[in-house]
Amino acid sequence: MLRQHHRRATATELTKMAAHVAALITHPRTSPPSANERLSFQSHRSFATMTGNDESSLETIFRQKHSLRSRIRKELKNMDPTRKSEQDAEIQSIVLSAPWFKYSESICAYISSPELREVDTARIVSEILSKPGNGEDGDVVMRRKLYVPRVEDRNSNMRMLRIDSVDDLIVKSMNVLEPALSDAEGKLYEDAMEAKDPIDLFILPGLAFDRCGRRLGRSGGYYDTFLKKYQKLAKDRKWKDPLCVALSYSIQIVEEGVIPVTLNDVSVDALVSPAGFIPISPAAWNRCA
Repeated sequence: MLRQHHRRATATELTKMAAHVAALITHPRTSPPSANERLSFQSHRSFATMTGNDESSLETIFRQKHSLRSRIRKELKNMDPTRKSEQDAEIQSIVLSAPWFKYSESICAYISSPELREVDTARIVSEILSKPGNGEDGDVVMRRKLYVPRVEDRNSNMRMLRIDSVDDLIVKSMNVLEPALSDAEGKLYEDAMEAKDPIDLFILPGLAFDRCGRRLGRSGGYYDTFLKKYQKLAKDRKWKDPLCVALSYSIQIVEEGVIPVTLNDVSVDALVSPAGFIPISPAAWNRCA
């Protein structure tokens, strides 16, 4: 059994937390949380994670995740194509106009797959590859770097490789586009884990999200594993943590408490849905200020 190093929240604390989160879901806030609210919010997330890692409860968590994945996949499959296209356009427009996107010089982003019914990233990828970024002082900077995922094996190992053009991508299973290990001339693509400069922004996919930053993936664990490795790398090199932003259709955002979590799950800093940018972590609030 895992040792419980964190104290258990009292019934009164849990009631206050639940009421606070319910208010966020019903009435999304337009101003950043106070210091005390952020502390309470982070403690709640930590408590929820720890209680979900009891060895006796892991099987239950996995069953819950499987059930939620099945439900969201069905809803995505039944989503009206016209509405889906509209939400794709709305989400990408929000990203492209955001300061946190414009000022990012190195970006990791997924290549959307129609088969997986992911939020489209075609315009975002095209924008990164075709135009330089903007420095915080308004000056144009060098051409931005784009790193995209490449699945290495079935053991949750994934790499983020830099591409200069969509021509650097090859078709793999389920018509998913991924970078090759090298180009036609044998030149190896740069790995984000070996780059000299830090990643500023991760644009992430997923199946379901909540307004506390919990993310439900597709069960492979690839993004969670990679993000944990990169967070350790950033800490070792004393780099600023990248901003992790997930793209989500409206039907993918679920109520607090619906997504079960374990210690292996990595939360996101913010969501972008058709309704707009939803900052969650203090870093996200600071970047959107």
